[in-house]
Amino acid sequence: MAKPSKNSEKENAESYAGPFPAKVMEIAGSMGTREGGRQVRVKVLAGRDNGKIIRRNVLGPVRIGDILMLNETEIEASPLKGRKR
Repeated sequence: MAKPSKNSEKENAESYAGPFPAKVMEIAGSMGTREGGRQVRVKVLAGRDNGKIIRRNVLGPVRIGDILMLNETEIEASPLKGRKR
């Protein structure tokens, strides 16, 4: 079998179109009056933005080390104002 070139590996990373896995690195704070969601910082594990750390809003239970599947990685959540955690 032929060894894939670096160009084809780069093209595969750019053409990755599925949901993007991201690992939760930090829980930045809680959203809402009843803490229905949390803001987390995640590290993207695949795709064009591989290795990028972004802020996202998450509903439901989440812990550090969990893997989230993101539909897109271009948009980042705005920072929370006021009370942290």
